[in-house]
Amino acid sequence: MSRRKIVWITGTSSGFGLLASIVLAQDGCEVVATMRNTEKQTELIRRAKEAAVADRIHVRKLDVTCESDIASVAKAVVDSFGRIDILVNNAGIAVGGFVEDVAMDDWRRQFETNVFGLIACTKAVIPHMRAQRNGTIINISSVSGRIGLPAFGPYAASKFAVEGFSESLRLELLPYNVYVCLVEPAAFKTNIWETSLGNTSIPASSAYQERALRMMQQIERTAQTAGHPHEVARVIRHIARTPRPKLRYPVGKGSRLSTVAKAVLPWRWIENMIVKRI
Repeated sequence: MSRRKIVWITGTSSGFGLLASIVLAQDGCEVVATMRNTEKQTELIRRAKEAAVADRIHVRKLDVTCESDIASVAKAVVDSFGRIDILVNNAGIAVGGFVEDVAMDDWRRQFETNVFGLIACTKAVIPHMRAQRNGTIINISSVSGRIGLPAFGPYAASKFAVEGFSESLRLELLPYNVYVCLVEPAAFKTNIWETSLGNTSIPASSAYQERALRMMQQIERTAQTAGHPHEVARVIRHIARTPRPKLRYPVGKGSRLSTVAKAVLPWRWIENMIVKRI
């Protein structure tokens, strides 16, 4: 049985999940790197070989919206390594648009991945962590889980749900020495801008068309100046190394400022500033 920390990460074909897989493997962990389409593992494997950690990264197929996939991965991890020390719930999508314009199917798709998929993966590891009386569950949230912005309604709602779920679960699991943590990134250069928010469609009939276009321009500017996702991977590594990690880890430009501002400023001031910008 391996004495290395055993880590299961979701959404590892790119972005935070890919980089976290590499840095945790470099830290000596055995990483079960899961992704919906394993044909997209090429970049992960290339970087793992460059870092000389390919033997510590084990790619498996996982669609977090498929409960049988989740059960299969959880069983495979325990069968192979005897335990699960860390779960990183990173898989996610971002649906953008003004609430009135977003179809209900898109709302459901947003929550199936970001919320219900995350919960299902978490439930799959809890019995093992509780029995071994040790473990860390790292949920990748967002600054959008602390403050909602126009045209981000579906994404923000899903991340607010993750925040509430994580707070409740942390209190449930602390007596078993299992720690639930939230990583709250601001804007970073990941493909979420192109694959999700960057492709937000604005119906020609939308009453919000002019404001939506301004928001899309704001998103493009933000994407160009966003930080490097290595910063988030390093935070995940820090949590993995910490025996008693705290609940929240805001990371990136403006992540702390926005949450502090919401806590101390009158909400009317905040909404006036946001509305004027668009």
